[in-house]
Amino acid sequence: MNNQTNNDDLSLKLFVVLTRALASIRKRVEEDIKCLGLNPTEFAVLEFIYSKGEQPIQKIGQKVLIASSSITYVVDKLEQKQFIWRKPCPSDRRITYAALTDDGKKLRDEIFPKHKEAMNKIFDGLNNNEKQIMVEQLKTLGYHAEKN
Repeated sequence: MNNQTNNDDLSLKLFVVLTRALASIRKRVEEDIKCLGLNPTEFAVLEFIYSKGEQPIQKIGQKVLIASSSITYVVDKLEQKQFIWRKPCPSDRRITYAALTDDGKKLRDEIFPKHKEAMNKIFDGLNNNEKQIMVEQLKTLGYHAEKN
Protein backbone atom coordinates (compact mmCIF):
# COMPACT_ATOMS: atom_id res chain seq x y z
CA MET A 1 0.00 0.00 0.00
CA ASN A 2 1.47 3.33 -0.99
CA ASN A 3 1.57 6.37 1.23
CA GLN A 4 -1.23 8.23 -0.65
CA THR A 5 -3.63 5.27 -0.33
CA ASN A 6 -2.83 5.01 3.39
CA ASN A 7 -3.47 8.77 3.80
CA ASP A 8 -6.76 8.53 1.88
CA ASP A 9 -7.91 5.54 3.96
CA LEU A 10 -6.95 7.27 7.21
CA SER A 11 -8.75 10.47 6.18
CA LEU A 12 -11.93 8.49 5.39
CA LYS A 13 -11.65 6.58 8.68
CA LEU A 14 -11.22 9.86 10.58
CA PHE A 15 -14.32 11.26 8.88
CA VAL A 16 -16.38 8.20 9.84
CA VAL A 17 -15.13 8.23 13.44
CA LEU A 18 -15.78 11.98 13.82
CA THR A 19 -19.25 11.63 12.31
CA ARG A 20 -20.20 8.74 14.58
CA ALA A 21 -18.77 10.43 17.67
CA LEU A 22 -20.65 13.63 16.89
CA ALA A 23 -23.89 11.70 16.34
CA SER A 24 -23.50 9.96 19.72
CA ILE A 25 -22.65 13.21 21.51
CA ARG A 26 -25.48 15.11 19.78
CA LYS A 27 -27.98 12.41 20.79
CA ARG A 28 -26.96 12.62 24.44
CA VAL A 29 -26.99 16.44 24.40
CA GLU A 30 -30.43 16.55 22.78
CA GLU A 31 -31.76 14.09 25.37
CA ASP A 32 -30.41 16.34 28.13
CA ILE A 33 -31.88 19.48 26.59
CA LYS A 34 -35.26 17.83 26.00
CA CYS A 35 -35.39 16.91 29.70
CA LEU A 36 -35.00 20.63 30.42
CA GLY A 37 -38.17 21.41 28.42
CA LEU A 38 -36.49 23.08 25.45
CA ASN A 39 -35.57 22.10 21.94
CA PRO A 40 -31.90 22.31 20.89
CA THR A 41 -32.37 25.53 18.93
CA GLU A 42 -34.12 27.31 21.80
CA PHE A 43 -31.43 26.11 24.15
CA ALA A 44 -28.65 27.33 21.83
CA VAL A 45 -30.22 30.81 21.68
CA LEU A 46 -30.65 30.99 25.46
CA GLU A 47 -27.11 29.74 25.99
CA PHE A 48 -25.71 32.36 23.61
CA ILE A 49 -27.61 35.22 25.31
CA TYR A 50 -26.62 33.81 28.70
CA SER A 51 -22.93 33.76 27.84
CA LYS A 52 -22.73 36.97 25.78
CA GLY A 53 -25.51 39.14 27.22
CA GLU A 54 -28.23 40.80 25.18
CA GLN A 55 -27.54 40.51 21.47
CA PRO A 56 -28.94 41.74 18.15
CA ILE A 57 -31.34 39.06 16.95
CA GLN A 58 -29.62 38.66 13.57
CA LYS A 59 -26.24 38.15 15.25
CA ILE A 60 -27.74 35.37 17.36
CA GLY A 61 -28.84 33.54 14.23
CA GLN A 62 -25.35 33.80 12.74
CA LYS A 63 -23.58 32.67 15.90
CA VAL A 64 -25.79 29.67 16.68
CA LEU A 65 -26.05 28.70 13.00
CA ILE A 66 -29.77 29.30 12.57
CA ALA A 67 -31.12 30.51 9.23
CA SER A 68 -32.25 34.13 9.35
CA SER A 69 -35.75 32.97 8.40
CA SER A 70 -35.85 30.69 11.48
CA ILE A 71 -34.37 32.98 14.12
CA THR A 72 -37.53 35.10 14.29
CA TYR A 73 -39.60 31.96 14.92
CA VAL A 74 -37.26 30.78 17.69
CA VAL A 75 -37.21 34.22 19.31
CA ASP A 76 -41.02 34.34 19.09
CA LYS A 77 -41.26 30.97 20.87
CA LEU A 78 -38.84 32.02 23.62
CA GLU A 79 -40.70 35.29 24.00
CA GLN A 80 -44.02 33.40 24.29
CA LYS A 81 -42.44 31.27 27.02
CA GLN A 82 -41.40 34.57 28.65
CA PHE A 83 -37.70 33.68 28.71
CA ILE A 84 -36.54 36.57 26.52
CA TRP A 85 -37.84 39.94 25.40
CA ARG A 86 -37.16 42.13 22.42
CA LYS A 87 -35.37 45.34 23.22
CA PRO A 88 -35.19 48.06 20.55
CA CYS A 89 -31.80 49.60 19.88
CA PRO A 90 -31.94 53.25 20.98
CA SER A 91 -29.58 54.43 18.22
CA ASP A 92 -30.73 52.29 15.25
CA ARG A 93 -34.39 51.39 14.77
CA ARG A 94 -33.44 48.58 12.37
CA ILE A 95 -31.77 46.63 15.18
CA THR A 96 -33.62 44.70 17.86
CA TYR A 97 -31.88 42.98 20.73
CA ALA A 98 -32.93 39.82 22.54
CA ALA A 99 -32.43 39.91 26.29
CA LEU A 100 -33.25 37.50 29.11
CA THR A 101 -36.34 38.22 31.19
CA ASP A 102 -36.39 37.55 34.92
CA ASP A 103 -37.98 34.15 34.14
CA GLY A 104 -35.21 33.55 31.60
CA LYS A 105 -32.59 34.34 34.24
CA LYS A 106 -34.28 31.95 36.70
CA LEU A 107 -34.37 29.25 34.04
CA ARG A 108 -30.71 29.90 33.24
CA ASP A 109 -29.75 29.59 36.89
CA GLU A 110 -31.71 26.34 37.12
CA ILE A 111 -30.77 24.57 33.89
CA PHE A 112 -27.24 25.62 33.00
CA PRO A 113 -25.58 23.98 36.02
CA LYS A 114 -27.50 20.77 35.17
CA HIS A 115 -26.47 21.05 31.54
CA LYS A 116 -22.85 21.64 32.51
CA GLU A 117 -22.96 18.51 34.65
CA ALA A 118 -24.42 16.53 31.74
CA MET A 119 -21.64 17.79 29.45
CA ASN A 120 -19.05 16.72 32.00
CA LYS A 121 -20.56 13.22 32.07
CA ILE A 122 -20.62 12.99 28.27
CA PHE A 123 -16.97 14.04 27.99
CA ASP A 124 -15.69 12.13 31.03
CA GLY A 125 -14.16 9.64 28.59
CA LEU A 126 -11.29 12.11 28.19
CA ASN A 127 -9.09 13.70 30.83
CA ASN A 128 -8.55 17.48 30.80
CA ASN A 129 -5.28 17.25 28.87
CA GLU A 130 -6.91 15.08 26.19
CA LYS A 131 -9.84 17.50 25.96
CA GLN A 132 -7.48 20.45 25.48
CA ILE A 133 -5.51 18.62 22.78
CA MET A 134 -8.72 17.63 21.01
CA VAL A 135 -10.04 21.22 21.12
CA GLU A 136 -6.83 22.48 19.53
CA GLN A 137 -6.73 19.73 16.90
CA LEU A 138 -10.38 20.14 15.92
CA LYS A 139 -9.94 23.91 15.61
CA THR A 140 -6.95 23.34 13.35
CA LEU A 141 -8.92 20.84 11.27
CA GLY A 142 -11.91 23.19 11.03
CA TYR A 143 -9.82 26.16 9.95
CA HIS A 144 -8.05 24.05 7.33
CA ALA A 145 -11.36 22.70 6.00
CA GLU A 146 -12.74 26.25 5.67
CA LYS A 147 -9.75 27.31 3.55
CA ASN A 148 -9.98 24.40 1.11
